[in-house]
Amino acid sequence: MPRTSPAIASEAHTSRTILRFYIAGFGYMEHGPAKRCYIHQSMSAPNSSFVRACKSQPVGHTPVWFMRQAGRYMAEYRAVRKQHSLLEICKKPALAAEVTITAAEILGVDAAIIFADLLLPLEVMGLAFHFSAGEGPVIEKPVRTKADVAQLRTDRAGELGYVSEAVALVAKHFADRIPVIGFCGAPFTLASYMIEGGGSRNYVHAKKMMYNSPADWDALMSKLVAVTSAYSAEQVRAGADVIQIFDSWVGCLSVEDYRRYVLPHVTGMVKGLQKTGVPIIYFGTDSATLLPAMNETGADVIGLDWRIPLDEGWERLGHRCAVQGNLDPVLLFADWKELKSRAQEILQRAGGRPGHIFNLGHGILPETPVDNVKNLARFVQEYVASTAASRTPQRR
Repeated sequence: MPRTSPAIASEAHTSRTILRFYIAGFGYMEHGPAKRCYIHQSMSAPNSSFVRACKSQPVGHTPVWFMRQAGRYMAEYRAVRKQHSLLEICKKPALAAEVTITAAEILGVDAAIIFADLLLPLEVMGLAFHFSAGEGPVIEKPVRTKADVAQLRTDRAGELGYVSEAVALVAKHFADRIPVIGFCGAPFTLASYMIEGGGSRNYVHAKKMMYNSPADWDALMSKLVAVTSAYSAEQVRAGADVIQIFDSWVGCLSVEDYRRYVLPHVTGMVKGLQKTGVPIIYFGTDSATLLPAMNETGADVIGLDWRIPLDEGWERLGHRCAVQGNLDPVLLFADWKELKSRAQEILQRAGGRPGHIFNLGHGILPETPVDNVKNLARFVQEYVASTAASRTPQRR
């Protein structure tokens, strides 16, 4: 039977309790401000250039990795996909680890992001989805009502343990050579998928809930924060050095709506996850106007997309934190002269300031030439090494 409004309040309290339980497992107080204490107990490569850059510390070269670096543009990945579906790869730790490791080693990047899907937490919350050819993910029963929100579970995050198992395998393989990035979807982006039922152009249903049923919206966001925080904390426990929070759809919001309906939830999530001891990257697309508000989350790194010059984006953040980005993914289709020139421009805009991680402004696209990706990674590493010889090199 549908639950009443008091039950939703009770569920939100349970969600917060679950989040405190997982964070407390790292030995921190459940209440009070997050302690910015970077621990090495679970981290696999705490002294790597990537982790140091995330903490805005000096490095010998600008670390580089790529969103969606394991994907359809790689022949090795396509060979695995011929035998297994996307979800099968995600749910088989050995396969997920293999795909993660292969991509990082082929590209020679400075970090390996675990292979998983953004929507995996939806399953353990009781929301089934599938992938439709040409349409992407489809939520079989979208969340639209107070009763729908009330029925979502927050006590099954442990069933996502297959992702943590894959993280542990990757961390064991690379040891202290290459750090491992764990990740999760941001509450707004996941909520939008849940409410819209899949991709959207205008996010009408999600915004209707925000505007017309703010209590239901807040209850949904609280549940998502609880589940994704527990999920991310387990990835850290397994050996992840950094957690990236993907807010892929947040650019559809006005600054006012972001501040009112999203910022409080993401801020609580970031501060909670920082108690695990690892740096937190917060990334959104089409988010140039939101950068000052996103900065208020306190994330250690803010991801920039290609729609804003890197130095201008960093300035909007007041140089409080590190930044990641921000090459247009389509530039990987350009000839090497153009690609090299545009990558060099980004490095010059960073100006050698500690705290820059080179990346794309979004994920690598299908059909991208692999050699361009490999050459770009090498160029970034060698460019900084050759222009920063006076700095003490740090271990990758």
